[in-house]
Amino acid sequence: MGASFGWGFFGGCALLLGAWLAWMLPIGRRTLGAIMAFGSGVLVSAVSFELVEKASATTHGDWVIAVGMLLGAFTFFWGDTLIDRAGGNRRGSVHPQGANSSGAAILLGTVLDGIPESVVIGLGLVSGGGVSVAMVAAVFLSNLPEAIASTTGLRASGWRASRLFGLWLAVAVISGLASLAGFALLRQAPSELVAGVQAFAAGALLTMIADSMMPQAFAMNGRTAGLLTTLGFGLAYAIGALAQSP
Repeated sequence: MGASFGWGFFGGCALLLGAWLAWMLPIGRRTLGAIMAFGSGVLVSAVSFELVEKASATTHGDWVIAVGMLLGAFTFFWGDTLIDRAGGNRRGSVHPQGANSSGAAILLGTVLDGIPESVVIGLGLVSGGGVSVAMVAAVFLSNLPEAIASTTGLRASGWRASRLFGLWLAVAVISGLASLAGFALLRQAPSELVAGVQAFAAGALLTMIADSMMPQAFAMNGRTAGLLTTLGFGLAYAIGALAQSP
């Protein structure tokens, strides 16, 4: 159980790393866009091979996967809409002018991304086959640009370092707890429920990628964002293939 918390916390620690990089180094729009494009490709690979493919292999009910993905997509969509209405404006957080976003709304948005990702990390340990290297890498790389973007805006609005890093540390701990919950609560669950949770995470992540990460990556990095997305997808696939090879 300790391993499940540790791996989830490790993925969440990318938020602390991203915040530190944004605090210490001047990160330009093109660089941030490149990171987001690469992270989008990694996440699409994880959705395809670590979530949907494995969910379909553990259940004969295709309807479970379809319903799970739809629920995940609508949960993220409506949650993100509520965050925007509350002043979170997560799409604008990459710009200093979006710095008036409330810390609570940004925290809620990050948790909305991180919980399904971390639950799936814990799920990977249920079968006893070890943690999914590709999934952990995808979570880590997708958390970096979000933390960099949010930290840039919050710092411009006058947040102190102690408050800002405390925010990301809290999210990292929540990520670890979500991974622990995925392992502890679902290790004896029916295969249909496990597949449904994986499909739910896939729907939420795919909606987030299309709604937030890819548009921002293209806006900041231009046409090369497509190449970097493909590079991220291919690298994540290669890591997963190497991890599964005897």
